[in-house]
Amino acid sequence: MQDLRISLVQGATRWHDPAANRDYYAGLARPLAGNSDLVILPETFTSGFSNDAIDRAETMDGPTVAWIREQAVLLGAAVTGSVQLRTDDGVYNRLLWATPDGELQYYDKRHLFRFAGEHRRYAAGSRRLTVEWKGWRINPQVCYDLRFPVFCRNRHDVERPGQLDFDLQLFVANWPSARAPAWNILLRARAIENLCYVAAVNRVGVDGNDLAYSGDSAVIDFLGQPLVEAGDAEGVASAVVSAAALAAHRERFPAMLDADRFSIA
Repeated sequence: MQDLRISLVQGATRWHDPAANRDYYAGLARPLAGNSDLVILPETFTSGFSNDAIDRAETMDGPTVAWIREQAVLLGAAVTGSVQLRTDDGVYNRLLWATPDGELQYYDKRHLFRFAGEHRRYAAGSRRLTVEWKGWRINPQVCYDLRFPVFCRNRHDVERPGQLDFDLQLFVANWPSARAPAWNILLRARAIENLCYVAAVNRVGVDGNDLAYSGDSAVIDFLGQPLVEAGDAEGVASAVVSAAALAAHRERFPAMLDADRFSIA
């Protein structure tokens, strides 16, 4: 593992306008070319969080998948964020993970936000994803997943005895400002309990449902301390996470050795 440069792209997503959002987020991220290893966009960054956007959901052959792959090449970084994508099994709130070498992976949001009816229109994912990038093992999650610590829980990796599943946990979100205290507290809890860094991106502005978003995107260390906080303005915030500091903390405080064994159905 080498130190990892993480950039949080906190934007005011345009409502139901994928082409405009692709241009908008490309513009925000453009100065990061060659200066970041990982660029993170919000949840549903082409439309905002909307049940109605399902009617215009793209496929994996559509323009947004091509766009995120192109951005990874242009920026020389892994690029990730979620969009609505249609498959034969339904429409998923799908987080895409693209790297400059052409790799594309995805994670489908498992916990659908029933308070907004997401569970009635979208299909739920069933598997957790861990990706590897520059020596880091990274676990991406989407918004409401943050509230479910069992699904988020770091575990010993059976393929690497004594090691944990992941070193960095990501959250992309459209998390309204009315629930900002929960966002801030739970992000810190996930970092502390999982002995990992957490990088989280939320949107800002007001969406087409008149919901306000206060951002609060952040990179948080394994002690629950923020390395960078984005506040409530649109823009980019970056931080470097230290591989050596993480390894030292896990050696100094190996709580994972006393963790409960479990599996996720």
